[in-house]
Amino acid sequence: MHNNNDFNAVYDLIVVGSGAGAMTAAVVAADQGLSVLVVEKSAQYGGTSALSGGGIWIPNNHYFKAIGGNDSEELAWTYLKAAVGDRVDEQRLRTYLDKAPEMIRWLEKHSRVRYAVADKYPDYYQHLPGALPGGRSLDPELFDLSQLGDELPNLREASPGNLLMGRISWTARDAHKAMSKTRGWRLMVLWMMLRYKLDFGWRKKTNSKRDRRAALGSSLVASLRASLLDRKVPLWLNTDFRELVEEDGRVCGVVVERDGQLQRLQARKGVILGAGGFEQNQALRDKYLPQPTKVTWSATPAGGNTGAALEAAQQLGAATDLMDWGWWAPSLLVPGEDRARGVFAERAFPGAIVVNQQGKRFVNEAIAYLEFVDAMYRDQAETGGKSIPGWVVFDSKFRFNYAMGPLMPAQIMPDSRLRKNWLNNVYYKADSLDELAGQIGVDAAGLKATVQRVNGFARSGKDEDFDRGGNVFDRYYGDSNVSPNPCLAPLEKGPFYAMPMYAGDIGTKGGLLTNAQAQVLHQSGQPIAGLYAIGNTSSSVMGTTYPGAGGTLGPAMTFGYVAALHAAQQ
Repeated sequence: MHNNNDFNAVYDLIVVGSGAGAMTAAVVAADQGLSVLVVEKSAQYGGTSALSGGGIWIPNNHYFKAIGGNDSEELAWTYLKAAVGDRVDEQRLRTYLDKAPEMIRWLEKHSRVRYAVADKYPDYYQHLPGALPGGRSLDPELFDLSQLGDELPNLREASPGNLLMGRISWTARDAHKAMSKTRGWRLMVLWMMLRYKLDFGWRKKTNSKRDRRAALGSSLVASLRASLLDRKVPLWLNTDFRELVEEDGRVCGVVVERDGQLQRLQARKGVILGAGGFEQNQALRDKYLPQPTKVTWSATPAGGNTGAALEAAQQLGAATDLMDWGWWAPSLLVPGEDRARGVFAERAFPGAIVVNQQGKRFVNEAIAYLEFVDAMYRDQAETGGKSIPGWVVFDSKFRFNYAMGPLMPAQIMPDSRLRKNWLNNVYYKADSLDELAGQIGVDAAGLKATVQRVNGFARSGKDEDFDRGGNVFDRYYGDSNVSPNPCLAPLEKGPFYAMPMYAGDIGTKGGLLTNAQAQVLHQSGQPIAGLYAIGNTSSSVMGTTYPGAGGTLGPAMTFGYVAALHAAQQ
């Protein structure tokens, strides 16, 4: 046994990573009286959580009940079990259902984290028993960044796709109102732009274009960081996790590199790995994920999640699961941006379709993003490699009215204002479908036949191939002013546009296999004492599914809460 002198510093608990799950664990542990250290390898805290929508999927939560919502543990269990099946240990699923509502109540009471019900955001699998048309997904409230003081510049900036005009913070509820063009949306957008514009005092003080208000994942991360500051919990940036320290079969510390120096840090109660997945490591993608797969297609921060924590635990004999799965999300590539842009809402807007190189649709475009890329991979196998990239195709009417990735509606951003290097790269444009097909290498006859067929569906309101717009989830981002189907409109008016869409992700889904206490399991089936894994470092409690918006962060924070309480009792 090493004596304490072998360690550079001693803590009760060390948390690796600074995303929502990691910081939740640190806040909870500090309130149990533990000395906690958070280590983050990048120059900014927040990880992938900071770029996310910040939503959490919490079945049977108190917010929904407070506004008269009807959910129960039985109903939630019916849905979760129907979705996940037998892919995940039932005890872990039960723990999630039990602890998720408790976790968010605890955070609301003891920290600066604030949520509200995400305006009727439906569960993703509306055809399954127990699914609700809304109430289980929660949306962060706006957070005033002045509360961060000197820590503001260290907060990872929100993804431009999450901001109005790439600048202004808005909640998921606001974004939904604007995207579905619900009554009063124009006034709301105008008010937000004005509020941002008139706040020059803040921009002068911070010397940045950043909005004083944070929303979505940015709000969640900022409120957790402020909660850590309240507790004086140290968070070390630019600190690279190297390995786990194990003594007598128990994990009791970590080795990190900080300021060019290796440091051995003791963790008396244990180590929580909340360091994200391995999607930024091409070698691990090639080893585990379906092909083709590229780091550049991922919508997570470049150079971030390389799987270091995963590999360190594997060296101790840790078991893994779901390694061939990602939190899939189709993505678009924009020159000069350090990561791909996930395409979430836009696929439901009426008047755009996605086709393979044969010019054929292969999925309901408005389906949940995980299912969309899964269908892409299946079609890739069936067509002998003709589905990745897929092509999103739309006409000038769609272009005028709706956004698609970095292309804002032409009524706001006409083609003349788009960057020159985007043409024939981010997007292609032609006067006819034939010409467009030629530019992008798609079968012209196939594309024309598909467009003709979809135009018929748009008039009848029924997509006879994939039932797009046939449930409340699809319609959530449809245009409420378009009938008979808010997700379908004809593609008729040239010029026509196409954009390549890749098999992207917002993280990997596979990782270290854990038990209901978030302890990492050895290949023998026994827990590795002192070692916990949460978020995308662990294999997902959701199995191969994505039950609703916030299905990644909800479990990350819940098992962060569970791990911290378990470690405190050791």
